[in-house]
Amino acid sequence: MTGVGIVSLAGIVVNNGIVLIDYIDILRRQMKEEQGLGENGRLSLQDEIECIILGGKTRLRPVLLTAITTVLGLIPLAIGFNFDFYGLLNELNPHIYFGGDNADFWSPMSWTVIFGLTTSTVLTLIMSPVMFLVAVRARNRFIKESKE
Repeated sequence: MTGVGIVSLAGIVVNNGIVLIDYIDILRRQMKEEQGLGENGRLSLQDEIECIILGGKTRLRPVLLTAITTVLGLIPLAIGFNFDFYGLLNELNPHIYFGGDNADFWSPMSWTVIFGLTTSTVLTLIMSPVMFLVAVRARNRFIKESKE
């Protein structure tokens, strides 16, 4: 089940990264149109940084909400919280207990997703914009050197 947790974690992390980087790219495209630059035009470094900061500010809430709701939703599964639906409906006694066979089966997956998502959210919000800026600066430097 840990492997299933890693696969599901990868899907969430990739989605968060795409949401962030795609919005930064949309902001860059809008700024190029405002400045009258063509599709191949280059923004100044300050404009690139401004787009990255604005994109990070705007997409901070969706990325954090995705991570927080997933982590909080998986905590009962991780600690093995169980109750008896049949007993709750028939006797109004849910027979709440922790552990059991369900916890042995699902707990590794939920802990994998919880810790992986916590770590990857921090990396997505910090490292993705930094790496995007590094890539833009490298591309601009390469284009500048190839023209000379």
